[in-house]
Amino acid sequence: MSAYDPAEVRRLFAEEARAERPDLAALCLLVGAAADPELGEAGVDAAQMELDRLAGEVPFRPGGARAWARALEELLGGRYGFRGSGADYQRLESSLLHQVLLRRRGLPILLSVVWVEVARRAGAPVYGVALPGHFVVGFGPPEDLERQVLVDPFDGGRVLSGGDAELLVAGAGATRLEPSMLVPAEPLSVVMRILNNIRSWAAARPERSDVGLWAVELSLLVPSHPARLRYEKGALLVQRGDFLGGAAELEEYASLVEVVDEPAAAKVRREAHAARAMLN
Repeated sequence: MSAYDPAEVRRLFAEEARAERPDLAALCLLVGAAADPELGEAGVDAAQMELDRLAGEVPFRPGGARAWARALEELLGGRYGFRGSGADYQRLESSLLHQVLLRRRGLPILLSVVWVEVARRAGAPVYGVALPGHFVVGFGPPEDLERQVLVDPFDGGRVLSGGDAELLVAGAGATRLEPSMLVPAEPLSVVMRILNNIRSWAAARPERSDVGLWAVELSLLVPSHPARLRYEKGALLVQRGDFLGGAAELEEYASLVEVVDEPAAAKVRREAHAARAMLN
């Protein structure tokens, strides 16, 4: 199988998202397949094997949480040069796991996926931590914040002090670092955050509405997604000239919100009517 059909990507993504224990790497690579259909099954397998290869280079059971953190910093940040920069926020590739593995550059959340997946394969007690505005990685027992060690893969895996984490949170507009911010991020929440980043990237580039559309379509396949995504899909379809398809999505969204906000539903129905009128 040389390339994935878009419908097949959506089917596989939905199946993985609804699995009892969704696989984070598999979901991220299917996002990559939606962006790059030529990636195909062989490309997805190659990326998984690269994560396995990197995990095989982690020293065997280096010790406690800090020792694990230092080992991953030395391997991924030092030897292989995985890190990020401001320019990476302007590139779609920075949100695609297979490209991050090739370029060794990416957004904080994708670099954190690399850290988590490599460390997990090596046997480390590791998990993603979704700080406001900046994703990092935690090592150690997640229930024991005193022993937790945070690292910033965007900065090459640098071990963060409590003050460093406070600064990251303050930079995102939060008043203080709360214990609730340090809990492990579940795979589906990680993938939704990645898709949100992609949708934001596309929204700033109207000529890339194709990217926005597949990102919102994948988001709708994640259980417990926000209803507002249905409106976003309808608006994108209208923007791309699919007036009937867009109107249908807008009307479906209106029927969802009608029970809680009748004026908003009426407004969306008027948008759907205007979309159909564009066919005349």
